[in-house]
Amino acid sequence: MKEYRLTDWQPTTKKEVELRGWDQLDVILFSGDAYVDHPSFGAAVIGRILEAEGLKVAIVPQPNWRDDLRDFRKLGRPRLFFGVSAGAMDSMVNKYTANKRLRSDDAYTPDARPDMRPEYPSIVYTQILKQLFPDVPVILGGIEASMRRLTHYDYWQDRLRPSILCDSGADLLIYGMGEKPVKEVARRLDMGLALNDIPQTAYLQTSDSIVPTNTDIRLYSHEECLKDKRKQAANFRYIEEESNKMEAARILQDTGRQTVVVNPPYPPMTTAELDHSFDLPYTRLPHPKYKGKRIPAYDMIKHSVNIHRGCFGGCAFCTISAHQGKFIVSRSKESIVREVKAVMELPDFKGNLTDLGGPSANMYQMHGKNQELCRKCKRPSCIHPKVCPNLCTDHRPLLDIYHAVEAIPGIKRTFIGSGVRYDLLLHCSGDAATDQAADQYTRELILRHVSGRLKVAPEHTSARVLHLMRKPPFKQFEAFKRIFDRINHEAGLRQQLIPYFISSHPGCHEEDMAELAVITRRLDFHLEQVQDFTPTPMTISTEAWYTGFHPYTLEPVFSARTQREKLAQRQFFFWYKPEERQNIVRELKRIGRADLVNKLYGGGQPYKKAQETATRKKR
Repeated sequence: MKEYRLTDWQPTTKKEVELRGWDQLDVILFSGDAYVDHPSFGAAVIGRILEAEGLKVAIVPQPNWRDDLRDFRKLGRPRLFFGVSAGAMDSMVNKYTANKRLRSDDAYTPDARPDMRPEYPSIVYTQILKQLFPDVPVILGGIEASMRRLTHYDYWQDRLRPSILCDSGADLLIYGMGEKPVKEVARRLDMGLALNDIPQTAYLQTSDSIVPTNTDIRLYSHEECLKDKRKQAANFRYIEEESNKMEAARILQDTGRQTVVVNPPYPPMTTAELDHSFDLPYTRLPHPKYKGKRIPAYDMIKHSVNIHRGCFGGCAFCTISAHQGKFIVSRSKESIVREVKAVMELPDFKGNLTDLGGPSANMYQMHGKNQELCRKCKRPSCIHPKVCPNLCTDHRPLLDIYHAVEAIPGIKRTFIGSGVRYDLLLHCSGDAATDQAADQYTRELILRHVSGRLKVAPEHTSARVLHLMRKPPFKQFEAFKRIFDRINHEAGLRQQLIPYFISSHPGCHEEDMAELAVITRRLDFHLEQVQDFTPTPMTISTEAWYTGFHPYTLEPVFSARTQREKLAQRQFFFWYKPEERQNIVRELKRIGRADLVNKLYGGGQPYKKAQETATRKKR
């Protein structure tokens, strides 16, 4: 095991800065998360990227915003800028459940303490820094800022809010993955140059000083959206389309007397650029200040390796493609193997990798066969409503990665913990070698990479709801389940398929949930991995939920909005619990679907088995 010194982490205190012999810092990063020096934690990545550029960087994790603000003062004034991020999650998703109840823990905090970050750290931290150091630029980044860069609906305050630039007072916002823009920001500030034309950034400018171009997209203003939800819905189509184009337009949105300017993103990173980010000298460990404390999010990923970025699934409720992009950027085999060997050096590694994946486990090296077609495309999903004929769905490069990692001496098992897209496994491309590789991948996945339970996300059973979600038809899940069961039976294994489902998604009615209960009962599932839909900023589902209109068609969309409506839908997940039966029967009769009562409670093996399971759990 490698021995580390305190100076192997980026400094977090004045003493640690002095240990390095530095008189002044170039950049100080403030983060709502604990400091874990690992490529899955944003502050560590940005810190290492800037360090590789020769800059002196410090990180202040989870500063105390309630006292005399000494955490914000302790490192003084940086030469270039302050960087601010709420952390790896939107702070409101982190702090509250879908029912707006405070969570009792925070996975990104030592010992999971729930009180170590404020609501909206991006705003709170920036306002404090602007109060203390008004002349030092503050650069916002991370998913909270990225998804709130334009007018957005905030579920927790139940109101439309302007760009987070307006509320925070930050000088610039970096959206998406920040390695390329943050380097350019540092370079410009070091040379005394303007920041207003850096790709993948957003900023505020007085409306009368904007110089328009012929390619600009001007959205309805914040004030217009406050008055007309239909205009807010219409805006989102342009926001999503431009986020998914190789050659996007600049977006403008007036807010009061100012205009939010969102510059087009950088082109997708190259493999060499992504390798560089992952190959930086991370210790892969929490900062020594947390000795003896557990950081749950770190425990989840410490023995895993991320092999690519991006997701072309385009799921309506997901922010991954909005933040990471729909174009897949894959690491080289050499970089992946180097990281696996680094994981093997960790003191508690026993030979099992918990995940070798990405946002979607089986999209590694998938791309458009004809890049010129991709250059003109603005579809948010490459696989919905059906797989694009231009998409290369070859699983052979991914199998090669699995085989290379499995061949490393000391690796016992490699599990796939990331979500698997079974629609890619079932897709018939017309190319015999590609289709054979998909079959081989499916078999190897089930036999060699499942730790007893394979998690997949059909999300619903209703064709109409699944279409709104941009998910494949449920019959594909049933087909995959048959394959899963057959391969397990042939190998004498008793592994489980664990499906994820969502209730109260836009377009979902109680009747849809009742039919979901009947279908999953028939398949002998007792659902565990379930959740209510939570509206999060900058997803098409959230815009439909808030506005009542689908952003692409502007047709009305029903959503369960009240607590009673949500609970009425959620109860159908738990039809097998004896305490839910009376309410469910009553509700089925109320909505005119008494015909489903017998299908749920008419006896038979699935019902008897469910009752036995529920009784055992109660004991």
